[in-house]
Amino acid sequence: MSTADVPEDLLRELTPQVLGTLARRCGDFTAAEDAVQEALLAAVEAWPRSGMPANPAGWLVRVAQRRLIDQIRSEAARRAREELLAADPTAPGGGRHDTASRTEAEDDTLTLLTLCCHPCLPPASAIALTLRAVGGLTTAQIAAAFLVPESTMGQRISRAKQRIRAAGARFELPAPEDRRQRGRTVLSVVYLMFNEAYVSHGDGLDRPDLAVEAIRIARLLVDSAPEDPESAGLLALLLLTHARRPARTDHAGRLVPLDEQDRRLWDAHLIQEGRQLLLHALSTGTVGPYQVQAAIAALHDEASSTQATDWPQIAALYTLLERMVPSPMVTLNRAVAVGMVSGPLAGLDLLEGLEALSDHHRLHAVRAHLLQRAGRSVEARAEFELAARLSTNISERYYLTTRAAQLNSTGTDRH
Repeated sequence: MSTADVPEDLLRELTPQVLGTLARRCGDFTAAEDAVQEALLAAVEAWPRSGMPANPAGWLVRVAQRRLIDQIRSEAARRAREELLAADPTAPGGGRHDTASRTEAEDDTLTLLTLCCHPCLPPASAIALTLRAVGGLTTAQIAAAFLVPESTMGQRISRAKQRIRAAGARFELPAPEDRRQRGRTVLSVVYLMFNEAYVSHGDGLDRPDLAVEAIRIARLLVDSAPEDPESAGLLALLLLTHARRPARTDHAGRLVPLDEQDRRLWDAHLIQEGRQLLLHALSTGTVGPYQVQAAIAALHDEASSTQATDWPQIAALYTLLERMVPSPMVTLNRAVAVGMVSGPLAGLDLLEGLEALSDHHRLHAVRAHLLQRAGRSVEARAEFELAARLSTNISERYYLTTRAAQLNSTGTDRH
């Protein structure tokens, strides 16, 4: 068994269980998280030599618990906590595969998510801490996902834990009156995490590893709260969107827009799962923003072509979404749909007043697309060029520059 044979997926799956067990016992998230990270590193070093233990979760808990006890021994003021841990009769034995009952494990995972998404944290820090504590990713892996130095990400995670400690947060579920609001924050963080995977900066168009991790955490949320239609709506949205990933780029890694994608490459299994989740969520009678976005994604996935897409329904759903969560980006997306239903000039009218997006390449890319459809090629070329300059992604920049080059300075299309 080599280092490469250590099952990373298993470590990621066990991380929230082990961390939850340890944090629940000692009540200190930061100390427990540090101990669990040391246990994960110990597993990567030890398992290739000694083989996979019969009870991997129990092994990790015992090693992490010893690390935590060592920390406690070095601090006289925490000797009482050491005795509590050492005398804990519920420490996992060699015969159990789980570190706690299924209910406890699910509760611990939900508690971890709500703690990592504490209101005191900015979104970027909440995402990083969630990937570390719930996703089981190392600091180096998270840094690579966000294309920042490992030292920078380490500082971000450290500051996040310091903020949680300063806020007096403990490893426990919020009070019932706060749980719903915190639940919405958790969904928002997972949604932002997934979006980050598809707005990668640099060479690659996306970060599939980050997207897959967001989907995995969204599944944990649905398992923890199966009665919540918005959790199911979020997972449906992620699946329906991720299903199109195989067709988003060509063999050279260049961006392929939705209307030019080979839809035969889309993942039919993910689409089917996403549709079933969405239908179940909508059957509850309570419709939220994630369900609406999932419905829009489903309409795209179900269409055989851009022309066959139900654009009137998509435009109507964006209108509903705009009422639920008004934002310039929602208006921008509605402009695309309205442009397909009522013509490019109607779409251009909706772009007026979106000054908040004046420095965002997507606004200028959409305007360029609508201007080109309206036959105003000179203006379209200028907008494509501006969008290319504003984009921070090389693949997107190449696509936008190519679109601009296809339009000549006289205002006619090159064929």
